[in-house]
Amino acid sequence: MSPPPPPLGRGRKRASQGFDAALDDAELVAARTSLNQGRWTDVRALLAATGDDWDRRGHRVTVLAQESATLAWARDWQLAEPESPDAAVLLGCATVERALHGKERPEDAREACDRAAGLAPDDPTPWLGLLLLERVLGAEDEVVRLFDEVRHRHAVHHHAHHLVVARLAERRAAAGQDPLHEVYDFANWSAEQAPADSPLAILPVVAHAERFRVLAGAGSEPADPVASGHWAGRRARQVMKAAFDRWLEWQHGDHPRRLVDLNFLAHAKVCEGRDGEAAALFHRVAEHATPAPWSYPDRDGYQAFRAARDSVLGTV
Repeated sequence: MSPPPPPLGRGRKRASQGFDAALDDAELVAARTSLNQGRWTDVRALLAATGDDWDRRGHRVTVLAQESATLAWARDWQLAEPESPDAAVLLGCATVERALHGKERPEDAREACDRAAGLAPDDPTPWLGLLLLERVLGAEDEVVRLFDEVRHRHAVHHHAHHLVVARLAERRAAAGQDPLHEVYDFANWSAEQAPADSPLAILPVVAHAERFRVLAGAGSEPADPVASGHWAGRRARQVMKAAFDRWLEWQHGDHPRRLVDLNFLAHAKVCEGRDGEAAALFHRVAEHATPAPWSYPDRDGYQAFRAARDSVLGTV
């Protein structure tokens, strides 16, 4: 049976919100367009060229997996090339994406990712797919197990560390402000364990924002991050300064998820009231906004991004 006709152009949700998960990966954008027009061979070429650049592979596969047409086309690809690890991992992650939206069974997503892992034992991407699923649906010990599987294959996996920070931040939501909370310990430990030039140095900033999401959602912090004071304490200022200083030294202009970090840093500097530093970050971010952390705790993320950027850059 042929798959249903793909939607034309970009999905309405992405266009209306102003977010594009592909960020500035032009090759990914081109392959995604081809996929939505029914040509999975361009995706095959993209993933083959990505090779074992694991952060880039994870970024590209998970972005492609979000497209409504991907699952059907990945099934076609797997039928044509049943031993292709690329077809299998795309199918697995697409099934995860649909399971998270209630459109596929979680057990089918797990089976698809397990099959992909069997075809490519060194690839952390099938395990990333499972981690995406269990970060929402699974018990904490399963999240930890899957994170260990990812780290065993790529110790500094960017996306996996962000997922674990988001999950850990949700522990003890009623505890309020606690500088000794385990999410901060994990983020600091991960940053210290990573190589000196690793983008994981920004993880403590991510932890601070994720904890704000949880506290504001629980009602113990104001919903307005600027008014909350969450970024005003001594510890917070030290974390933000260290991260910004590290960013100034970065040589990671080609990291596929660097714009995720730059959005977290820009958000933190806005919340601190340090407009000069925020402006430098907004210039690097350009139009590549990310939902996290601008949407925290329950705001229209793109409007929040635009308002903060316009205010800092003086364009209101």
